[in-house]
Amino acid sequence: MIPESFIQELLARVDIVDVVGRYVQLRKGGANLLGLCPFHTEKTPSFTVSPTKQFYHCFGCGAHGSALRFLTEHTGASFPEAVRTLAAGVGMTVPEEPRTPRQKAAERERREEGSRQQQILEQAQAHYRASLKQAPDAIAYLKRRGLSGEIAARFGLGWAGSDRRGLASLFSHYEDPALLESGLVIEAEDGRRHDRFRSRIMFPIRNSRGKLVGFGGRLIEAGEPKYLNSPETPLFSKGNELYGLHEARGGIHTEGCVLVVEGYMDVVALAQFGLTNAVATLGTSTTANHIQKLRRASDRIVFSFDGDNAGRKAAWRALQACLPWVAEDVSMRFLFLPQEHDPDSYIRAYGAQALRACLDEAIPLSRFMLDEMAARHDLAEAEGRAACVHEARPLFAQMPEGGYRLQVEREFAQRVRLTPEELSRMLAQDPDPHRFAPSPAAGGVGGSGDVASGAAFSGVPIAARGSTPHDGSGVYADEPAWMRTQGLEGAIPAGRAASGRQRPGRRSAARLVTPMARRLLRLLLAHPDLVVRLGDQQLELLARHPHLTLVSDLVRLVSRCGATHAGALLEAADPDSDLAHAIQDLSTELLVHDLPDPQAEWDDALRVLERQAVQEQCDRLIQGGLTTDGERRRYQELSRRLARLKAAAG
Repeated sequence: MIPESFIQELLARVDIVDVVGRYVQLRKGGANLLGLCPFHTEKTPSFTVSPTKQFYHCFGCGAHGSALRFLTEHTGASFPEAVRTLAAGVGMTVPEEPRTPRQKAAERERREEGSRQQQILEQAQAHYRASLKQAPDAIAYLKRRGLSGEIAARFGLGWAGSDRRGLASLFSHYEDPALLESGLVIEAEDGRRHDRFRSRIMFPIRNSRGKLVGFGGRLIEAGEPKYLNSPETPLFSKGNELYGLHEARGGIHTEGCVLVVEGYMDVVALAQFGLTNAVATLGTSTTANHIQKLRRASDRIVFSFDGDNAGRKAAWRALQACLPWVAEDVSMRFLFLPQEHDPDSYIRAYGAQALRACLDEAIPLSRFMLDEMAARHDLAEAEGRAACVHEARPLFAQMPEGGYRLQVEREFAQRVRLTPEELSRMLAQDPDPHRFAPSPAAGGVGGSGDVASGAAFSGVPIAARGSTPHDGSGVYADEPAWMRTQGLEGAIPAGRAASGRQRPGRRSAARLVTPMARRLLRLLLAHPDLVVRLGDQQLELLARHPHLTLVSDLVRLVSRCGATHAGALLEAADPDSDLAHAIQDLSTELLVHDLPDPQAEWDDALRVLERQAVQEQCDRLIQGGLTTDGERRRYQELSRRLARLKAAAG
């Protein structure tokens, strides 16, 4: 383990501009530096690097982090590798915390296990590819589907024979636990093993970095299941991966969009006809992680689904996953082919140019959403319009504030015969948290009944949502979950999936964050050194305040790790905590807002808190009736103190 103190010292000495500048051409843009985002395709720079706050943020795809995060995300380096790379650049030697022999052995075993599984998958892939050359039935099937040997080689297609233990010829130790853990074999209850994939065309699944993480297999004869994927393993999670994304990088750039289809056979068939920008989900609904990867790949996404009822249901689930990512600079569209066609059959019947023309005519997300809701309700009657607004409320809640949402709201208001102001007030009400609760089993957005009830998707920048309360109440109607749940007894905090990406939170009707908490959090993120000057009385004031739990957490984090800028705090916070989500969301605001005298702003905020606390104590004493001499003396003391505080504030 690398000591946290070393990480903080390293981040204090490294300049993120130098690190990012090795890979991205940056230019001056006010106090920050701008460039084309290395994580998604774009023509106008939306990638921003802050030299003073030491973090980067892309307003296009949401990529965000410190210098360490940049190296791990952009180069594929592991965290220890990234630390060593940065340390070498500034002449630092990476220390290792003392570990017991058992800890060292466990760490070595984990590394070897991951490497071993990768080797097993690569060995199996070579075996499957070699087997295809000796399988005339499989070759004939691919030829009937119009696939050439060149395309089969490009995608690494292979063949798993019918032998129940075919891999035993490749792996002499067929009982090796790693074969089971890699998902290549299945163990029955009686302990006997057999190959998972048999009599199937094999499709290797690679992650966005090109590493083999699993397989998909398709039967060439009648049987069920027609398609079979690798199970969840340490290397593979179908909710995280998109088939063909690695192979489609060049095609996405050429075509100017990424096309999402329903099966890997569609991806390969489209590539055969020259449409090389297609990717596919792997037998699961579209997840938030999928959308983030798609956003990084292109700013134009087209989902293609069958025109039947099942296809429209799948499209609706994909739409729900897209809502937190809609923006003015990204186009998300839906293509519904005739019911008798899928992308594979359509391109065979009409050719690539005809399918490209269909892509140009794909309907925008907003129209699909509004048309679908209108079709479910009778908008000619008041009851139908009211029910439509009720259904729309949690959907709009997921969309970030901004010009795009405003346009959709106005169009929807016309359909339900409301003014934009009336609709805005209705949408600001809390939706039923149970009607659209997320499905825990889905592992992301998508699947049956997992429309998020809350507005919070912490990967979406707060700055994109706006920061003005709708009604002047001091409570933000569109705040993310970390702002709605802090300091609550029994509240359900919004978390993130294991990958570190966002997942929907649930609204809570209890204590909400105040603008004061937001103000203090931003000040501390921009100037962590403010913590050094805090006295015991001020610390106690923050700790006792019911709505400043996150502020107290941030103070403790700064005190513990000694971070000197926002980038270092991003690394120091527990990635699964509400505080980490708050730091990431609020840090984007630091790119456009700063204060000339942060210490004066901080002191003023604390004085306001102290006045509020004293006033609340006075109010409680008055409500109690001041029945004792002690209460009356206490009230007089507090009143004099309150007068002094008000006088000092001018």
